[in-house]
Amino acid sequence: MMKRFDPRIVLGILLITGGGLALVQSMGYLENATKYFWGGAFLIGGLAFLFMLKGENWWAAFPGFILFALGVTRLLPDSLDEMGGAVFLGGIALSFWYVFLTDRVSRWWAIIPGGVLTALALLILASSLFKEFSGAIVLGGIGLTFFVVYLTNPGERWWALIPGGVLATLAGMTIAAERFGEFQTAGFFFLGLAVTFLLVAVLARMHWAYWPALALGVMGLLGLGSLLNFANYVWAVALIAIGGFMVVRYFSRSS
Repeated sequence: MMKRFDPRIVLGILLITGGGLALVQSMGYLENATKYFWGGAFLIGGLAFLFMLKGENWWAAFPGFILFALGVTRLLPDSLDEMGGAVFLGGIALSFWYVFLTDRVSRWWAIIPGGVLTALALLILASSLFKEFSGAIVLGGIGLTFFVVYLTNPGERWWALIPGGVLATLAGMTIAAERFGEFQTAGFFFLGLAVTFLLVAVLARMHWAYWPALALGVMGLLGLGSLLNFANYVWAVALIAIGGFMVVRYFSRSS
């Protein structure tokens, strides 16, 4: 009678082979033997789990993509070592995106970790190519994630517009801060928040959002107005108008 296959046998063989290669490498007979062995082992293990992705086995996406990404990371040439972190985070992100795409209704939550990990992977890539835009890339990427969450169900997930708009605004501020003064950068920030609440008011039909959009929009325009050197005049006129209104209202009540 044949014995039932035990996966521990495969694991034992792999450990013996890996240990043997490590010993031979330590003796100076081989170079990078363990690197290629474990890289290949991770790739095979990842593919084994990915072949299980059928029906309710969506959980296999996590070990599958992660092990595959580890294998790719191990096999990267030395000149691309800096990309290892991006490959690994990208592999984890792929697992979450797969989970979402196979059931967009009940597993929408996977968008958030998937988007955040994707943004972090892009941050690692951008740090060596576009260092000055790295902050904008990661913040903008996470903000875009929340906009995707909103699009999955605009009626119930209108709240995602707020973190999406705030993060997109912060992404723009990282660029504006290097090109304008503090007051002007604050103007960009307030305008970004104003647009965010305006989107909530228009798209989600939340009428209360018009008021913060209006207030933040005025503050943003005043901040940007300093670029044209007329913000001080606007502030002065605004203060006089408010003060005059308060005085007139006081005397009108007294009479």
